[in-house]
Amino acid sequence: MSLRARPRRSVLYMPGSNTRALEKGRSLPADSLILDLEDAVAPDAKATARTQIAAALTEGGYGRREIVVRVNGLDSPWGRDDVTAMATTGADAVLLPKVETAAMVHELESLMDKAGAPASMGIQCMMETPLGMLNAQQVAGASRRITCLVMGTSDLVKDLQAAHTPQRLPVLTSLGLCILAARACGVAIVDGVHLDLSDEAGFAAQCLQGKELGFDGKTLIHPKTIATANEVFAPSGEEIAWSHKIIAAHAEAMAGGKGVVVVDGKLIENLHVENARRLVALAQAIAELESAA
Repeated sequence: MSLRARPRRSVLYMPGSNTRALEKGRSLPADSLILDLEDAVAPDAKATARTQIAAALTEGGYGRREIVVRVNGLDSPWGRDDVTAMATTGADAVLLPKVETAAMVHELESLMDKAGAPASMGIQCMMETPLGMLNAQQVAGASRRITCLVMGTSDLVKDLQAAHTPQRLPVLTSLGLCILAARACGVAIVDGVHLDLSDEAGFAAQCLQGKELGFDGKTLIHPKTIATANEVFAPSGEEIAWSHKIIAAHAEAMAGGKGVVVVDGKLIENLHVENARRLVALAQAIAELESAA
């Protein structure tokens, strides 16, 4: 499965200190799991959580879900040991919190290399501070290991001294800067969490907003939100049917020496076909992931 087509509709945080959660993750329909060593784990449980995550990954059973481990900051008492312990566990990526500069990425990459992390292990970056927003482009392009930017909107709102609002106007500039950086550098990007678990309508609306802005999916804090995120961020049946239709029509036009074609009254150019192929590839990747679950 290519990085471009890998589904990240639903990205669920799971505390590494909770063995029941680590076990439950093997059966949840989330596209990605973030096994957390940072915010979700108390200081006196950090070492135990690290051992539990390593054991769970060694045991396996997570299927084709993307498995990401969020380590503690490298300037904390636990971060470097986290990276060393996770480097050879088979995790798909290491997620570094509060990334603000390319140098922070380079430091993590060096630690991973020294610990024996395979070339296939990616780096994901939490984007959650004002300086991180201003340096989003240099962060996204800092390493070939980078696969995804992860928005940390809770910390961002706090640092901005802003407010959580239904339409998220206080953070739209920040979200846009990170989306621009991700797309310019060819990496994925997932939206921040929705904190009010009782607000199902608000969560669905925020998922739709995120999809419209260009996010690949959404980070989640509870399994009950997985289904909605999966539905919203997946290409719809109508989108897939239309994509197949314009791909075929454009191919026929190209064979006839034409660069554009009109389908159902709409002018179709190569840019529309590229997006259609992306949607078809994503739908196929989702089907493959779900069939292997």
